[in-house]
Amino acid sequence: MEKQAGMARVRIVTVVGTRPQFIKAATVSRAMAAHNARGGDPPVEELIVHTGQHYDAAMSKVFFDELGIPAPAVDLEVGSGPHGRQTATMLERIEEVLLRERPQWVLVYGDTNSTLAGALAAAKLHVPVAHVEAGLRSFNPRMPEEINRVVADRVSTALFCPTATAVANLAEEGIVRGVHQVGDVMYDSVLHYAAMADPERVTARLGLAPGTYYLATVHRAENTDEAGRLAGILAALGRSPRPVVLPLHPRTRKMLGAGLEHVGGPVRVIEPATYLEMLALEKTARLILTDSGGVQKEAYWFGVPCLTLRDETEWVELVEGGWNRLVGADPAAIGRAIAQAESEAEVRRPPKTPALYGDGHAAEHILAVLVRGPLALRAP
Repeated sequence: MEKQAGMARVRIVTVVGTRPQFIKAATVSRAMAAHNARGGDPPVEELIVHTGQHYDAAMSKVFFDELGIPAPAVDLEVGSGPHGRQTATMLERIEEVLLRERPQWVLVYGDTNSTLAGALAAAKLHVPVAHVEAGLRSFNPRMPEEINRVVADRVSTALFCPTATAVANLAEEGIVRGVHQVGDVMYDSVLHYAAMADPERVTARLGLAPGTYYLATVHRAENTDEAGRLAGILAALGRSPRPVVLPLHPRTRKMLGAGLEHVGGPVRVIEPATYLEMLALEKTARLILTDSGGVQKEAYWFGVPCLTLRDETEWVELVEGGWNRLVGADPAAIGRAIAQAESEAEVRRPPKTPALYGDGHAAEHILAVLVRGPLALRAP
């Protein structure tokens, strides 16, 4: 801790770079601000570093504006590029920030290249790393995200797990010290922002009635970078019995290129949705099809059936509980799952158990650990 105006303070550098990280960081940043406002001891000073991994205004600036996140103190403006070059550039620039700022913690979220670069830069400078969403595993080493999250966990001092499964995964790998099951900050976020989302305004703009459409998102490299998988998913969506709203991620748009003109039929392609627009669309969708981890959970919290366009998921509790089905990218399998979901539309769903993802106060639980300081975690 450092002294400022006669008071001890905890200085935290938060590294973010993608839209899901902006949402998660907003929740923890809000908890920090509330802590300081009520005279929490010690006070917390947060410096937000934006790597620039998501740099398009629709994927970045709008989230800071909409969610009330403090503007990044530093924008590294790394942009897109191959994994190695992008991560190396982030690593170099984050290191410069850490040498200058000398924080007590570096806080990273999730499983992106920004997560990996932030964790590695801190670890090499012996700055304690706090990893939010620690312990998640797909057990698919071909996923870049799997490599990122495993490495981040290995170098972290504080590992904040959203679920009991994540804690168990770490224990299997011999990681038990500094592990905390705090719940999911995304659940905190949905509880806070859902009331601000206006489904009627969003659906009216699209000319759709609530409960009559499907919502789809496709952005993971395993789907967008393999032409066969992307074509299979779009073919299945194109044969949907109901309108499909598809907010198109820039990565997906780029991979489609000229092929975008062939995406039609019931598929309604729109620009990337803001967080509040996404929540609004999720609230009143009849069915959600996604390869996003966050959207899988949001579907559950809103009580909307979900088909996951992947062969595995880190959120296994949703599959085990019957809220989520893995359908991959095969158009026939997706079509069968859609038909089954339609046939079960009026059937009583399994009871929701939000406790799967905590009590809605994950951010406060995280902050309670951070203000104690890394030395407290290292004690036997």
